[in-house]
Amino acid sequence: MIQVFAVSRHAQRFFARGLVALGALAASAQANAPVDIRIALVIGNSAYPGTAALSNPANDAKAMSEQLRKLGFQVLELRDGSRGQMTEAIDDARKRLQGKNGVGMLYYAGHGLQINWRNYMVPVDAQPKTQNDVVAQAVDVDAVISAFKQAGNRVNILVLDACRNNPYDGTASAKGLAQIDAVPGTFLAYATAPGNTADDGEGSNGLYTGYLLQELAKPVSRIEDVFKRVRLQVRQKSRGQQIPWESTSLEEDFVFNDGRGPGATTPIAPLPKPKPEELDQKFLREKAEWDRIKASRNPDDFYAFLQAYPSSAISEAVQSRLDQLSKPLVTAAPVQGRHSVQRDVQVGDEIEQVYRDHLTKLETRRETLRVTSIKDGVVEINNGQQIVTLAGGTIRNDLGIEFDPPIQSLPADEFQIGKRWVSRSQETMPKNIPTPIGDVGWVEQDMRVVAYEQITVPAGTMYAYRIEASLRSYRGLSGKLTYWVDSRGTIAKYVRQAKVSLANGMTRDNSWTREVVRIHKPR
Repeated sequence: MIQVFAVSRHAQRFFARGLVALGALAASAQANAPVDIRIALVIGNSAYPGTAALSNPANDAKAMSEQLRKLGFQVLELRDGSRGQMTEAIDDARKRLQGKNGVGMLYYAGHGLQINWRNYMVPVDAQPKTQNDVVAQAVDVDAVISAFKQAGNRVNILVLDACRNNPYDGTASAKGLAQIDAVPGTFLAYATAPGNTADDGEGSNGLYTGYLLQELAKPVSRIEDVFKRVRLQVRQKSRGQQIPWESTSLEEDFVFNDGRGPGATTPIAPLPKPKPEELDQKFLREKAEWDRIKASRNPDDFYAFLQAYPSSAISEAVQSRLDQLSKPLVTAAPVQGRHSVQRDVQVGDEIEQVYRDHLTKLETRRETLRVTSIKDGVVEINNGQQIVTLAGGTIRNDLGIEFDPPIQSLPADEFQIGKRWVSRSQETMPKNIPTPIGDVGWVEQDMRVVAYEQITVPAGTMYAYRIEASLRSYRGLSGKLTYWVDSRGTIAKYVRQAKVSLANGMTRDNSWTREVVRIHKPR
């Protein structure tokens, strides 16, 4: 075990907290296997000079280190670190991970600042007075991302509990931390939404880290579920004033607590992929719970559902209902150069759309959609011919097909590259559409926000988020969807490449393209 003593020259009174346990390596033989090494760099800075001092980050780092060791991580722990010690620790983590195809993690608690869309961790020996001082005296988070990339990690996890109020006047270009896209193989987590500040906490741990420590201990929880539950608990506790944020580009499931901690001989085997019939039963259980609460006006009912089913195929619809009943008080500042999506729908809004055959590109029909009513987050179009939610869920489409819960084609919260969700709904067919296998079944879409790009449609040229999705239903409908969403939340272009399996073993093409021709807002 390597131990280094680190005392800030500005904070001698914090000597006891200045002990650095760099390289306290505790992991099982299984975790140390070259193909599955886990190394976490944990930094907690509390001993800032004067009024910049913080109560909890050093405690947070100590508790996080203890928890991660139990989960099979080798931990490099640094408390109240100087800039030199922080950069050395980052390089040490890189060297230990180099060529291991392992899992690298950064946990940082302390002051954090953004300068021109870059995020900086503030060492305890920094005394910045200008933005240039921050660049020279602080540590760029990109340095950790770069170190993990150089190491060739399979999975990278960065957790930043660093969005507290800035005590250094005039040193940041904006409040809080800047939103950045997760590079391939990376999971990013902030204590609160980009552009906002977080609570240092009333107890021995920060509000965010306190809940994270609890969730990490739960067995066989996917990383996405861990952080979704933390987000919900922090949001509920803060009454919407602090909402954690995540961005991911992970292509594989990662589980923190898989049984590989000290004393374990082998990790818990990964959960097998559910069979179709198991997914059907799971949906029926969740749908029954949705039916029980969907008319409720108590936000706690929807918090409870999301805690129980964080990755449910109807969680986006539940999230949409929660946001309607208990509006979030913070929103994430977008990535540099991108717009936020403002779902500003008003009675009288009109959208004209043109449909074309996907292969021939010939026009097949046009339609004009006019908002005729908005009540309790539900939007009626053309006097109820179509019904949608303000958050992008479809209750009834233009063919009269009804969905319960609403099929959520748009994310319930912010648009961000890498955002992925599954939406499954009970589909009820209208009487005028023959369905030999029954009028009621299911439909499912698996969606991901993949790009932000410029497109041209008859209504004009604009920047939009591109979403790609797979589609399947009980009626034998399957295919691929690609659509672009503009700054108003309008699907400006929609490309459907699909087919329907027929009873005789043949298939029927069901592909088409739709574009917006005109948007009219009467104000």
